[in-house]
Amino acid sequence: MTDAPAPLADPHLVYDPVAGDGPKDVVILGSTGSIGTQAIDLVLRNPGRFQVTALSANGGRVALLAEQAHRLRVRTVAVAREDVVPELREALTARYGAGEPLPEILAGPDAATQVAASDCHTVLNGITGSIGLAPTLAALEAGRTLALANKESLIVGGPLVKALAKPGQIIPVDSEHAALFQALAAGTRADVRKLVVTASGGPFRGRTRQGLAAVTVEDALAHPTWAMGPVITINSATLVNKGLEVIEAHLLYDIPFDRIEVVVHPQSYVHSMVEFTDGSTLAQATPPDMRGPIAIGLGWPERVPDAAPAFDWSKASTWEFFPLDDEAFPSVNLARHVGELAGTAPAVFNAANEECVEAFRTGALPFLGIIDTVTRVVEEHGTPAAGTSLTVPDVLEAETWARARARELTARTASAEARA
Repeated sequence: MTDAPAPLADPHLVYDPVAGDGPKDVVILGSTGSIGTQAIDLVLRNPGRFQVTALSANGGRVALLAEQAHRLRVRTVAVAREDVVPELREALTARYGAGEPLPEILAGPDAATQVAASDCHTVLNGITGSIGLAPTLAALEAGRTLALANKESLIVGGPLVKALAKPGQIIPVDSEHAALFQALAAGTRADVRKLVVTASGGPFRGRTRQGLAAVTVEDALAHPTWAMGPVITINSATLVNKGLEVIEAHLLYDIPFDRIEVVVHPQSYVHSMVEFTDGSTLAQATPPDMRGPIAIGLGWPERVPDAAPAFDWSKASTWEFFPLDDEAFPSVNLARHVGELAGTAPAVFNAANEECVEAFRTGALPFLGIIDTVTRVVEEHGTPAAGTSLTVPDVLEAETWARARARELTARTASAEARA
């Protein structure tokens, strides 16, 4: 184990690109999404600790983006959609006083990548989906500390990220990986026997595969413990999200897949655990709230006081743990298989899933059709080229093929159901 490559995320190593006193300059990517809005809440409650210099968003919530820019007094605002620039400029003008300079506006598919490389200490990548890969690479190449909430960029471009990241440069923001990160601080790498990633089980915990056949979009979006965006919430219902997290844990901590276990924990109090070679297990626990992991990502190695609520130990509570039902939820084992294949296989898995989730949301695919179709696409893709030679064009080509093939298979499914 001591001969394995150095892990991407190591709590014992601190990467500090800009030393000095005063607030830490932060860029927030995906500012109008779930991670971004909670990060801004944290920043506004800690004005002497953080200062946001730039925001990026897709452009679907222009009024919110303008409000965020004004409250934070950022230098730059970036939107992926060029068509919303006039609306954004108007919204900014309405909020800023007469004669007060407006922030610079960047627009287009590369806008987030531009601000990810801008002058700052930390980039929080809260973008959803594999479109976060280019900003992740840009932040690393520019020498910024990367608070990574965009798991997809690491999964689809693992070797590319690992080639660029310096020791301690990535701080994970996913609740599970922030938990592992903190628990790993208690021992050396050689002391680790197993990583235990917890899963709430989503809204369908305890159901058989047959019992999942007729679930609706509304059912899948009704997560029992977490408030998240629709894509992540549906991924949690299929447990694809947990499969992605297993791949992410392997890449972040260089622990083999056979030593990464998934355990169902409905209360979502324990976010993950590390089992050490002496038989002890360290668990990181807080009430479900993403502001805690976000604070770790932005503040490490310092902790942010009162970042998130703590437990009230004067009240009784029950914490339960159950084994994962691999028959009802085969996505985790499929993700292990994909992770072991490496190369472009994770990109194919992720892209096909994104297409299938969208098809489910629009009624073009049943719930069970999500993982069935993803499995088919992965099987057709076969064994990819060695991951060590992976390039960005390889990833993009694999994603394009996987999306097209997933759409073809979805259309066949919809046609067959219409005939039935």
